[in-house]
Amino acid sequence: MKLIERIVEWVLWESRFMIFIAVVASILAAVVLVLIGTYDIYIVLKHVSHMFHSQEAFENFHKEAIKHIVSAVDVYLIATVLLIFGIGLYELFISKIDYIEEDEKSSKVLEIHSLDQLKEKLAKVIVMVLVVSFFKYAIDFHYEDIKSILFLSVGILLISLSIYFMHKGNEHTKGH
Repeated sequence: MKLIERIVEWVLWESRFMIFIAVVASILAAVVLVLIGTYDIYIVLKHVSHMFHSQEAFENFHKEAIKHIVSAVDVYLIATVLLIFGIGLYELFISKIDYIEEDEKSSKVLEIHSLDQLKEKLAKVIVMVLVVSFFKYAIDFHYEDIKSILFLSVGILLISLSIYFMHKGNEHTKGH
């Protein structure tokens, strides 16, 4: 009976390596998103010379450039979520990453020792993704009446409050 128990426990313990598939998939997805964001920036740079042709061309370029750049930032932030997620899963389930602790240049932002740390880091980046997404849609939205301006104001207030409370929560946890 002890042998069967040992085998079952070994299989259960070693099954954590299946998380490596999620780690690799997350990192690959992050790479793809970085490429997509970089392509958005490339589009802006490719058309930058056209903006000097006329005032109308400048205004059109300006509007499109902001959309592409904000989209790139949004995609880069989502790539960051996937990178943090992949590295966090690796540290939590597979092995501690020695390079993070040994590297003096490292900011320790990717160092994760608990599930709570991973959730906290992901939550912060996800909130920033939502802020950038809100900004992206706010740029493109047509404000034709006072109600839409009021909704924009409420949205900005809620975003500000979420960032404020996230920061306050950080101060509270650092105090302990």
